Amino acid sequence: MSRYRYGAYEDGPDPLAPPYDVRDALDAVGDSVLDGARPDDALRELLRRGLPGAQGRRGLDDMLRQVRERRRALRDRGRLDGTLEQARALLDTAIGQERAELFPDPGDDARLREAELDTLPSDTSQAIRRLSDYDWRSAAARRTFEQLKDLLRREVLDAQFQGMKQALENQDPAAMQRVKDMMADLNAMLERDARGEHTQDDFDRFMGEYGDMFPDDPQNLEELVDSLARRAAAMDRLLASLSPEQRAELAGLMEQAMQDAGLAMEMTRLGDALRARRPDLGWGQSEQMTGENPLGVGDATTALAELADLSELEAALGQDYPGARLDDIDEDAVRRALGRQAVDDLAALRRIEAELERQGYLQRRRGKLELTPKAVRRLGETALRRVFSQLASGRQGDHDQRDAGQAGELTGSSREWRFGDEQPLDVVRTVSNAIRRSAMERGAPATGTGELGAGLVPPQAGAEVTERVGTSGAVAVGGNGARRPNGVRLSVDDFEVHETERRTGAAVCLLVDLSYSMVLRGTWAAAKQTTLALHSLVTSKFPQDAIQIIGFSNYARVLHPTEMAGLDWDMVQGTNLHHALMIAGRHLDRHPDFEPIVLVVTDGEPTAHLRPDGRSLFDYPPSTDTLVLTLAEVDKMTRRGACMNFFMLAEDRRLVSFVEEVARRNGGRVFAPDADRLGEYVVSDYLRVRRA
Repeated sequence: MSRYRYGAYEDGPDPLAPPYDVRDALDAVGDSVLDGARPDDALRELLRRGLPGAQGRRGLDDMLRQVRERRRALRDRGRLDGTLEQARALLDTAIGQERAELFPDPGDDARLREAELDTLPSDTSQAIRRLSDYDWRSAAARRTFEQLKDLLRREVLDAQFQGMKQALENQDPAAMQRVKDMMADLNAMLERDARGEHTQDDFDRFMGEYGDMFPDDPQNLEELVDSLARRAAAMDRLLASLSPEQRAELAGLMEQAMQDAGLAMEMTRLGDALRARRPDLGWGQSEQMTGENPLGVGDATTALAELADLSELEAALGQDYPGARLDDIDEDAVRRALGRQAVDDLAALRRIEAELERQGYLQRRRGKLELTPKAVRRLGETALRRVFSQLASGRQGDHDQRDAGQAGELTGSSREWRFGDEQPLDVVRTVSNAIRRSAMERGAPATGTGELGAGLVPPQAGAEVTERVGTSGAVAVGGNGARRPNGVRLSVDDFEVHETERRTGAAVCLLVDLSYSMVLRGTWAAAKQTTLALHSLVTSKFPQDAIQIIGFSNYARVLHPTEMAGLDWDMVQGTNLHHALMIAGRHLDRHPDFEPIVLVVTDGEPTAHLRPDGRSLFDYPPSTDTLVLTLAEVDKMTRRGACMNFFMLAEDRRLVSFVEEVARRNGGRVFAPDADRLGEYVVSDYLRVRRA
């Protein structure tokens, strides 16, 4: 026998896990789209605000605010000339100590030394270069000068290699020699890489020997180059941010320090290699620092490198450039600047963007996002749910007319089958009828036993059943369709079908004003939400109804729900209700046996009509021809038996006068809802008509 072992599923995501919940995000995108935004802009706005509902993730705007606050804090940290200030102070101390040692000596040598000190240049770097060969009389002055040179070496190395200042604080010659060896090996490795000879093993050996000098722990040569190039570029920006005098003085100090340490050549080689490999890092750009505390070269370089990272992160979080995607945002930069929680928030935003496409709510076409029909159905359901939440509970529910008919829910009873019926076959009642009839014909009690084979079909299968019944009026059905003497003999009279509720069909026309005034009055989104809500209600609760959405401005046209959701407004003149009623009339004529329902949403009286040549003619105030032709279409609706209900979104005197005339001619009703209650009024009126 086969034996099986079971264990935890480890091959990818859980296949039985529910899909990622994007409903709140989709509703938020949908609201923006209905307000007139494009899907691209609506999604971008959602990502800026953050995820709504229980997910509660921060958006890009909040991260951007934190980044800007961090930049301000860094700029306020201190001044960039701290090393210059320290160097000047130490140099002045050493010279003062030397003068104090020389002053008591009356000899000529002391006076010559004082004269040499008097002629030192004001530039700190040049003064240090002059004193590099000076034979200090004062031991204290000699120690101070050595402290100055050590400070410069540590600061310059720390500017290029973060953390080097602490490593060299003990002034160990072996440590300095190790730094020289590291830089020589690093430059050699970069040169081998330029020739295509570098391998990961070379890098691993290098890090095995010098890894303690690189606290950011790079994993390969590219990461190491990126880290060093960013600091080198930051040091270059530090020099560019100083005044010309300060820049020359600090550059001279750094050069002198590297010469004294025997690292000038290696540092130059490294700087050239880094600039060549990463020319995109903004070398030579200046940065404004507003703090009061003086910063050393290393600390200033660290601050400027972080400012550069924050500047790049700010641009990525802003997403204000063409083709911007969340994938452009560097997770490592987010982690360094904002912490782990921000990385999780960014991952949630990325997932919601991906899931909206993966689950089929958004699709990219020619580089642009579009709502799919699935998304539009969801928006319609949401709009309908919001409408029903505003309605009184007593007015909700199913409004079907219960009667025996062709479609609807089962009533629990059955009836005889009639030719043309499409209801499901009641197998139990059909077989029971056949058994009772067969027992009565044989004179035996109806025990309910017998055999019914597979393939039982209702008589509407056609002439074959009628022909097989023939003169006997019955047919025996066995397991394989063959005649069996002991089988159940089915007659046409035995068949019964399940009875279903009768639902009256309605031909629904929703006429929505799309003129520019709807945008100006802020009713554009409400009209689109109402349209989607009504369409969702009709297609889900009354699928036997035939609904048509007609938008009208200078012309009228039939709109698909997907088109309506993403419809943008046009700055055109005209409210051509005449054309819209003509299209609605054709829809009603195609469904003569349906109950006609015409709903009109508008914020103005008719100001345009179709001319005989098919072109639209606009006139304001409305011309006599426009009013006469529009009212003629209203009279046609009245003769069709269609009551027209108007939903006015403005209290304009001309509009009120027009709709009152329509109500007098047609017998329809007039509503004047607020924009935020339009959906409630339209859906309620539709349900009222359906109940009737």
